[in-house]
Amino acid sequence: MRHKHLFTSLSVIALAGSLGTPLAVAQSTDMDLLEEVVTVGSRTKARSATDSPVPVDVINADELAKSGSSDMLELLKGTIPSFNVLSQPISDAASIIRPVNLRGLPSDSTLVLVNGKRRHRSSVIVFQGGGLNKGAQGPDISVIPSIALKQIEVLRDGAAAQYGSDAIAGVMNFVLKDDAEGGSVEVKYGQYGEGDGDTTTIAANIGMPLTSSGFVNASLQWNQADDTVRNGRSSQNVTLEAAGVENVPDPAYIWGSPKIDDDVSFFVNAGLELGNDSEAYLFGNHATRSADGGFYYRNPNNRQGVFTWDPDGDGPLINQRLIANVDGNCNLATGPVGSGNPDTDPLLAAIIASDSCWSVNELYSGGYTPRFVGTVTDSALTAGTRGTFQGGFMNDWSYDFSAGIGRSESNFGLNNTLNPSMGPDSPTNFDTGSYIQQEKTINIDFSHQFGDTSVAFGTEWREDSFQIVAGETASWKAGRYAELDNVISGDPDPTNTLAVFTVGSHGFPGFHPDSAGSFERNNYALYTDIEHQVTSGLLIGGALRYEEFSDFGDTLNYKLTFNWSLTDDFAFRGSMGTGFRAPTVGQTNVVNSQTTNIEGFGLMNVATLAPSHPVSVALGAQALTPEESESVTLGLVAGLGDVDLTIDFYHIEVTDRITVTDSKLLDDATRATLPSDMPAADLVGTLTHFNFFTNDFDTTTQGVDIVATYGTDLFGGSADFSMAYNYNETEVDSYTITSAWDVQRLEEELPNHRANISWAQYWGDFSGFLRANYYGEYLAIHADDSSDAIKGDPAVTIDLELAYNINENFTIKAGGNNIFDQEPMRYTGANGNPSPSWSGAYYYETSPFGINGSFYYMKASYSF
Repeated sequence: MRHKHLFTSLSVIALAGSLGTPLAVAQSTDMDLLEEVVTVGSRTKARSATDSPVPVDVINADELAKSGSSDMLELLKGTIPSFNVLSQPISDAASIIRPVNLRGLPSDSTLVLVNGKRRHRSSVIVFQGGGLNKGAQGPDISVIPSIALKQIEVLRDGAAAQYGSDAIAGVMNFVLKDDAEGGSVEVKYGQYGEGDGDTTTIAANIGMPLTSSGFVNASLQWNQADDTVRNGRSSQNVTLEAAGVENVPDPAYIWGSPKIDDDVSFFVNAGLELGNDSEAYLFGNHATRSADGGFYYRNPNNRQGVFTWDPDGDGPLINQRLIANVDGNCNLATGPVGSGNPDTDPLLAAIIASDSCWSVNELYSGGYTPRFVGTVTDSALTAGTRGTFQGGFMNDWSYDFSAGIGRSESNFGLNNTLNPSMGPDSPTNFDTGSYIQQEKTINIDFSHQFGDTSVAFGTEWREDSFQIVAGETASWKAGRYAELDNVISGDPDPTNTLAVFTVGSHGFPGFHPDSAGSFERNNYALYTDIEHQVTSGLLIGGALRYEEFSDFGDTLNYKLTFNWSLTDDFAFRGSMGTGFRAPTVGQTNVVNSQTTNIEGFGLMNVATLAPSHPVSVALGAQALTPEESESVTLGLVAGLGDVDLTIDFYHIEVTDRITVTDSKLLDDATRATLPSDMPAADLVGTLTHFNFFTNDFDTTTQGVDIVATYGTDLFGGSADFSMAYNYNETEVDSYTITSAWDVQRLEEELPNHRANISWAQYWGDFSGFLRANYYGEYLAIHADDSSDAIKGDPAVTIDLELAYNINENFTIKAGGNNIFDQEPMRYTGANGNPSPSWSGAYYYETSPFGINGSFYYMKASYSF
């Protein structure tokens, strides 16, 4: 039994298969390519695709299955040229929930829907996701398993006037399967060509009837992935070992993908017809996964506040060993840092021999590399009813009432490190605290058809909350060795406070109880959407949305659209409008600490504080306001014989964009002006560099999407071809605090040119899929020189999959991504050259196709 699609309140007809979806063409024997129905773009009645005023891409379930990756981000990157996601080695929480980009804008500028309803954002705020995503807090779409999806719809147009905040770059709608019978089971195993990153995925989907007039469709996926290593020995390995230092981690750094454990995701979609042209629906999910990734190495000879200290207090100079006075009887005076080997380092030998003296070298004689760990839990539930009023003053009006709640929790930890201020009493593994993002939404929508005019209107109420949960005490406390009176400095004055041991779990201090708390915001919206068929060939439309937020006020946005069909095979379409992105509650209230390479100081802990924090205010922070946008899209749809072609130009201007400032030094004069009872006193008291969120710069993003599809008989079977090309450029028009380096990253980090060409071939029970992916020049950035970069070379990667249907139920597949192992730009100083690099990383980490290389896989699926 097959039930009708139960989420049509937002439906509109739009171009199908527009980005790499040849199977949509092959399967649609009863309708033309330009007749596929999607569920984003308008709140009015469905229309034929030649009447569609906005470009929408449809990626069906079969297309999603043509990849060895179980990561939704990688699936989309290989299908949509304007969609980008970068690998995030050594990037704190950004390595757990990777940020994405659509049309060169940050991840929180794309609105994500599930079954046409707003999806909650993740609890992770990106602090080290590169210039493009710096400070972004977008949804986590990686929790959505492909086996749960009927199709994905990508609206390539600003739509804040219809859907509210975040829809500046576009809208992505994940449509869940709605089958009431049948199902499938898949088992997949893959490995990178380097022999690591072993990945195992087991997924299942089942459709079941819910009485005689409904359905329940459930999907479950379990995934496990080993980490990858794309680096060799660093120059620090070579230098320390040459000096006789023992127990140096080899390699000192791990650059690659994190290890993923117990990645489990469950989705359910249900619907029930209630009679009288009405129905109830419910869908939701629960997902969890754990990640374990690399971090920056702590060198035992130059890590200030841990192994060494600066007797002159001038910052860059580090030349004395830091010693803790355990019981007040240590009588050693500090001296210059030695080899780190007690056989050749007399001071270290004396420290080890004394029960009263202690240094971190005793625990980590060769330095140490912390491991950043985290567990993400994501849950959501939406329920509602829709239908058509029967009788009364709203007779024949359609309605849709729904309520939903979404929650994302990220629990952070740091292993293989210590709280230096606790000295020998410090643990080495820490629970550093959690972020929790929760969103509640209620929607009431109405629509009606008045002859050639379609009218829709509604209201929305949302409540967003962001909670900071304190870490365990040892992760943030100022231990007994935080002050100089417990540190032997060789200075007879015990009140001298030049030297301190660093406070908190080193690398990622835990969230202090003073910083913990829950922060809330609510808002409501009123909106309307009208479309009018002026003539048989001309459709015009408009949308208007008013929204008021409890923290910063209100906003009013509009959108105008048209579609002008000159013939059955040729039409122009376009839109113009305004949009906005509200600062998230997290961006307004977050407190965090991360390790950053600061010129002149080296690797240091930098704290991000809320704009309202006294330190932020003292450094120039102001209350956040919304980003605002203006956009224009113009395009054409053409049928050229068996070829379907679309070309769409877009221009997006965004003002007052939100970002995180570069690190700012809190000098003694400014520190003296701070109130003594300010929040997070311990964190502020031990750190010297801080940053905060601010509205700072304006950008203009423009480009063009060209899409073509073609189906034909070929080689004794049928073949479907598709080509998709995106040109995108972003220019920073003005900025105040943002650095020139961040401006360069914003403008050049992603390729201006992206394209893919795919070929799907079918011969009875045998089929094949071949795709070529083109990546233009990009800004190649390496950890060894994070303030400078070169242009990365253009590259082409090839994906291939072969499938054989053993019978009508059982299919086996084998394939690979980047099968010819196209290598990203290699850093000049990487391993194998005379001078190993500081980090030992082989490749420039901003490679648009990743740094892991080829990936090969096998899949087996059983359908019933």
